[in-house]
Amino acid sequence: MSNREFNQNVNVLTKEDFKSPGPVKWCAGCGDYAILAAVNSILVDLGGQKEDIVFVSGIGCSSRFPYYINTYGFHGMHGRGAAIASGIKIANPRLQVWHITGDGDSMAIGGNHFIHTIRRNIDMNIIIFNNKIYGLTKGQYSPTSPKGLVTKSSPEGVVENPFTPGELVMGAQGTFFARAVDTDPKMLKEVIKAAALHKGTSVVEVLQNCVIFNNQIHSMVSAKETKEDHTIYLEAGKPMIFGKERNKGITVKNNRLQVATIGENGVKESDVLVHDPTNPNDMTHYTLVRMGLPEFPVAMGVIRSCDCMEPYDELYERQIAEVKQKSRIKCMDDLLNSGNVLDL
Repeated sequence: MSNREFNQNVNVLTKEDFKSPGPVKWCAGCGDYAILAAVNSILVDLGGQKEDIVFVSGIGCSSRFPYYINTYGFHGMHGRGAAIASGIKIANPRLQVWHITGDGDSMAIGGNHFIHTIRRNIDMNIIIFNNKIYGLTKGQYSPTSPKGLVTKSSPEGVVENPFTPGELVMGAQGTFFARAVDTDPKMLKEVIKAAALHKGTSVVEVLQNCVIFNNQIHSMVSAKETKEDHTIYLEAGKPMIFGKERNKGITVKNNRLQVATIGENGVKESDVLVHDPTNPNDMTHYTLVRMGLPEFPVAMGVIRSCDCMEPYDELYERQIAEVKQKSRIKCMDDLLNSGNVLDL
């Protein structure tokens, strides 16, 4: 059963059915609560049964997630969640598999598993809780921490260039990438639902606030006063327009993206790029995930979603079926009576 077939189930579940009976032990005000609520809600929308859903995590504050949702779950080792989730999906393709991870868990020790899961395009969903810090281990800088950030492990400021998760996804031949912020429940639900419906590996980066060790790290894109000018919500088939006055747009000049003001210097709305997340060869997706302040707004929404690569698990199942068809050995009895166990 694929992710997209769950809504055919007859038993209708509610949000209460997916709520864990135990307490949720994140810090008060943590952005993780918003992500949990969004996932809970879309599971209801998809119509899935609890027995068909598995949440897998590694280590970190985000990785407590399987305890807080009433489905099957697996709390793995640091950085190994993607490998475990991949194995579960391949072993039982009918399951809907979610990998919950953080910027440290996925981008550092789990980086190798992360990129190869995406490269294989296994039909599973990855949600990255990106607070740009190691929260569980009390405030060390992570692979996504901005240059200059002062932390417990960088008292003079981070000197490394940070990873951009979307850039890694594109480089690993990813077929789906979306970004949202934890302060916008509607946006969160929309992108996570789109990820669940995608056929292949979906990656959703949630810009999530850590109130204890990196508070307000995303304030420029989440604060009510600044978010309209500092973010752009991309929607398929719609022009890339943003700003409080809805008069700024993303255009192309000399093969480079730029921000232009509609009505100035002869710029018309028709000059603004129209978002197409489905184009498999669109280098614009790569450029969009790299946009950042102050030159550009931060791109939100579904940035890439193309059916350009068959999922690994489907190819794997087909290969197994083809090998079985050609093999003389159909069962254990055939093997035991073959006369030569090495002659398969």
